[in-house]
Amino acid sequence: MLNNKEINTAIRVMRKKFPNASTTLKADNTFHFLLATILSAQSTDKSVNMVTPPLFAAYPTAKSLAAAEPEQIEPYIKSLGLFRNKAKFLVHCAQKLMTDFHGEVPSTRKELMSLPGVGRKVADVVLAECFDIPAFPVDTHVSRVARRLNIVPQKATLLQIEKRLMAAVPREKWLDAHHSMIFWGRYQCTSRNPKCAKCPLLSMCKYGQDNVI
Repeated sequence: MLNNKEINTAIRVMRKKFPNASTTLKADNTFHFLLATILSAQSTDKSVNMVTPPLFAAYPTAKSLAAAEPEQIEPYIKSLGLFRNKAKFLVHCAQKLMTDFHGEVPSTRKELMSLPGVGRKVADVVLAECFDIPAFPVDTHVSRVARRLNIVPQKATLLQIEKRLMAAVPREKWLDAHHSMIFWGRYQCTSRNPKCAKCPLLSMCKYGQDNVI
């Protein structure tokens, strides 16, 4: 297992390679960012950004979306995976925002996770990106990189990965580290055919060393 110093060294290398790593989801307000984050589950940010402009234009507020039926939302997002379930999540999320939060997106993890379609990862992304509340969201890229680099055991849960990274990385750097690990997972330590042979972290990565051999 990497120690705290090694973890931070690895993240600095990632940041150096991807200095502009940040969220790639596009939204014009917190409500729409929440919707985009819900839609991003098992979908790429690029694919989400392709469908959201007309959706956001048609439903600018929680009130307008809460009055819709899921079947009305499906055509906007049918190119995304699980689009029928996601359509239900969006409408039901908007309805709960209206009934419980006066149409405003709440700013605590507990309240966010009370919304349909919002798990811990989505809540953490919204907290960090929209409210500047430190969080370390763990998505498929972060979890893959953390396991391959031996930051956590191979069978670690997403929550265990989150807690390990939060313990190792200074609180003020959580969001930057999150983005750096995502970009590393997207473009360097990819799910298939990772670029291990030319990886600057190869010397500390047993997975990469085994993969190269």
